[in-house]
Amino acid sequence: MLSFIYHLANKFELEQGFRPNVLTMNHQHFGRLKADLAAIPDLDMITRLLGMEIVLDDELVHPHVYWTATDWRRAVAV
Repeated sequence: MLSFIYHLANKFELEQGFRPNVLTMNHQHFGRLKADLAAIPDLDMITRLLGMEIVLDDELVHPHVYWTATDWRRAVAV
C-alpha cells in the first residue's frame, strides 16, 4: 500500500507541479497502510511521514491524493 501511495503522490506532483496534502482511502486500505508502517504506531507520525492528512471514506474503491487549502486537523467528522 505504501508503494501505491508513493506512486499516486509522485504522479500528482508531476502533473500538478506541487505535492498533494490529502490522502483519501477506505478503512481496509488504511489497515494495509498501518500494517506497512507497523513500526510507526502513532497516526500523527504517519501523516507527517506521508506529508498528507488522511481522510477515511468507505465509499472509495481506491485511494486518491489531492491538494486542498482546508485544514483537515480542524475539520469535524460527520
